[in-house]
Amino acid sequence: MPAIQNIILTDRAGTPVAHTFVPESVQGGIGSVVEAGTSAVGNKRFTISGRRDGSRKWKSKMTLTVPIVQTQVVNSISQDVVVRTGYATVEFSFDETSLSQERKDLISMLACALGANGSAATTKTLVEDVVVNQQNVYSS
Repeated sequence: MPAIQNIILTDRAGTPVAHTFVPESVQGGIGSVVEAGTSAVGNKRFTISGRRDGSRKWKSKMTLTVPIVQTQVVNSISQDVVVRTGYATVEFSFDETSLSQERKDLISMLACALGANGSAATTKTLVEDVVVNQQNVYSS
């Protein structure tokens, strides 16, 4: 059983930035790590959990929440407010008899679709155009 720990997630900025998320809490089997923003309202949050369900499956879930914050000034009082938030959720479900290598392969293929494992994300035009460029999929 893994202990809650720091995790570093790198973005895709022109000069990539490594974001360090530090432990916040573990509640109900859900581990939460945060990257502190200029105020608590702007904290980026990554959560992860795993559980066995009643159908002989192991289910894992990861969620990344990235708020975009702006400072509003009202009556000479500055306050950070969230103007929009990006969310990403990844869920895995494996039969309890699945092999470790099967699980590793699935995770690696998904990471590759997102541009990890040394593959350029922009070469996965299906993923890049739908997720980043907000285009619909069509049949050619």
